[in-house]
Amino acid sequence: MNEQRDYAGYTGYQQTERPEPDRELTEVGPRTPGGEYLRRFWHPVAIATEIADLPKRVRVMGEDLVLFRDKGGRYGLLHLNCCHRQTSLEYGICEERGIRCCYHGWLFDVDGRILETPGEAPDSKGAEKARATLRQGAYPVREFKGLIFAYMGPLAEIPPFPIYDAYEIPGMTMVPYVCHFPCNWLQVLDAIVDPVHTAFLHSRVSRQQFSAGFGELGELEFYDRGIRLFATNTRRVGDNVWIRVNELVFPNFTQAGAAYAADGTKQRYFGRSSFTRWVVPVDDTDTRVIAWANFGERGDPHEWNTPEGIDQIEQGEVFDRPYVARQRNPGDLEATTGMGPITVHKLEHLMATDKGVAALRRKLRRYIRKVAAGEGTEQPTGLAPGAIPTYGGDTVLGVPRRNSIADGELRRRIAAQAMEFHFEADRLAGEERDRFVIGKLKALEAEARGW
Repeated sequence: MNEQRDYAGYTGYQQTERPEPDRELTEVGPRTPGGEYLRRFWHPVAIATEIADLPKRVRVMGEDLVLFRDKGGRYGLLHLNCCHRQTSLEYGICEERGIRCCYHGWLFDVDGRILETPGEAPDSKGAEKARATLRQGAYPVREFKGLIFAYMGPLAEIPPFPIYDAYEIPGMTMVPYVCHFPCNWLQVLDAIVDPVHTAFLHSRVSRQQFSAGFGELGELEFYDRGIRLFATNTRRVGDNVWIRVNELVFPNFTQAGAAYAADGTKQRYFGRSSFTRWVVPVDDTDTRVIAWANFGERGDPHEWNTPEGIDQIEQGEVFDRPYVARQRNPGDLEATTGMGPITVHKLEHLMATDKGVAALRRKLRRYIRKVAAGEGTEQPTGLAPGAIPTYGGDTVLGVPRRNSIADGELRRRIAAQAMEFHFEADRLAGEERDRFVIGKLKALEAEARGW
């Protein structure tokens, strides 16, 4: 029997063409436009516990490097291959001062200077000239609270090291961690300004990975503040209004609210981020997230301070799982790497809820082109004379539904005023800023109950 079927709606064959990725935004290697922009900032490249008595081979922004700590306690970040005969310095010996190549014993200081060429004659003019004129490529590095940061751009443009207020929250325990996403860095970064994905990926589609309140879509708003972007999702949980703030400071610093301490059921005023993190490109198709997980009264509970707990805070699930478990309960790793090694933006169809993602890419392109035009970059340290104020966190106000105003409009008004208080407090710092914001939020709570 020759059964007749209607296949008119099937368009697979017509959609097989695959455009090229957006190279301007996704390429990160040396001398690429995106790579040149990223190299104008300090980035974490490792956690300090990864660096013991042996050198560590690392790859950052498409460049192979060796990271080490000499016996004098100084950190060095050098080009991987020895400038003498190109042997990898990952096999070098860390000495009191610098690192010695395993092949012919050349000794390099942390700034790349050649200190010794022991295989050459003591009176060798060639060796003397090599020591005076050659340098092993090196980058400035510094350790800060257990993370190793590097600056890989032109020395004439080296910026001050940024200090964020999140580093000094009283009672907060900051635990360094690192995790791996085998895909382009922008796929990982996009999620911070995509608050809708939380309701679906972490609640409705997968298992309930955080609290039930995360499954509420809420009222979305986006704020463009120069090199900062904010996305707020304001949910209704019973008699409470829960404002969650995600933040991005360009190019790749991100914070959000707590993963487990806040669920919208208890009042919370200016709660802070569960993580303080950077999305660092390894190369065009590989990314490391290097961060602190934050535990304390204003972060997440201390009982989540375990390797598995930190994995879940970062992406909703532990990273090392069987494939079937990843299919049944996907987390951020599956969502981002499932786009492919480099997602093709021309194949996407952005909607109104993707406003933050569109703004991120638009601003990133603008900043990349400014560097290409020789106009420099705006640095995070330009945001404040002291510690840079941050916003990622949760506020939960006790405001029941009102008969006089639609609940969506009520939540929008509350969130807008709450964010204005945060912005107004940029001029303040430390405990003074906290007192100002918390006082304003409590006053808003009381006022909104009468709207």
